[in-house]
Amino acid sequence: MNIIIIDLYEYFQFERKKGFKGYLKCFIKDEPQAYDQDYIYPAMLVLPGGGYAFVSDREADPIALRYSVYGFQAFVLDYTTGAIQNYPTQLQEAAMAMIFIRENAKKFNISKDMVSAVGFSAGGHLCGCLAALFDDPVLKGIFGKRADLIRPDAVILSYPVITSDQKSHVGSFDMLCGADQNLKRYLSLEHRVKNNSSPAFIWHTYTDGGVPVYNSLVYALACEENNVPFELHIFEKGDHGLATAQLDTNSPKTIAQASASVERWLDLSVNWLKDRNIKLKSK
Repeated sequence: MNIIIIDLYEYFQFERKKGFKGYLKCFIKDEPQAYDQDYIYPAMLVLPGGGYAFVSDREADPIALRYSVYGFQAFVLDYTTGAIQNYPTQLQEAAMAMIFIRENAKKFNISKDMVSAVGFSAGGHLCGCLAALFDDPVLKGIFGKRADLIRPDAVILSYPVITSDQKSHVGSFDMLCGADQNLKRYLSLEHRVKNNSSPAFIWHTYTDGGVPVYNSLVYALACEENNVPFELHIFEKGDHGLATAQLDTNSPKTIAQASASVERWLDLSVNWLKDRNIKLKSK
């Protein structure tokens, strides 16, 4: 496996403001030699959480490595955080990552129509923005025709921040939007889902004390109302921020208090993607 760091601002020749990040860590698998066949890979963009205040390490490389085992070329976005009201910086950087992956699909032996994204908590909100706001006028103004490459073919929303209405994660929206109430309403994603939004696999725990499970439920309902394919899994027990839901990203106490089945979320997501024909294929 080759690990490459891409400076997305340099790639796009955009000016990087002081304190901005926008680095893409690429986990690129070599061409498999089994059975003397040529293969083409799906891609997975990983968007860690952190309340738009930081980027969680637990939801970054460990997730990319898991999807790599399942035959994905995996990419982790280290996006800009920490400054209040940075919108649309994070969405722009996530869009840059999606465009970069598709523009370099041949180089990385990726199918352009098998590029998905997985997001956690606030990263789930960012992932949901890609799914629902891929054609936003802001992005079209920045990228022009390249904006056609932004929409993920599928998204995995892991205990996502979705709503700025009731039962919201106030801190994430405050970091993203500051005191701009109209922007908070606009970025409340249950209002932004439309019939061409990306299909979604959504998972959460009922006892999540950080981001209420209502967020996943209201996004699933929005998908149903707009005829967007989705799969929803609510596990009974588990703290917020479970990541892999295994010991490499959690304390023994956290794992002991979570539902035994919650670690299956990743297997379930991969099977859902396979059902959508997003999987390692022979050419």
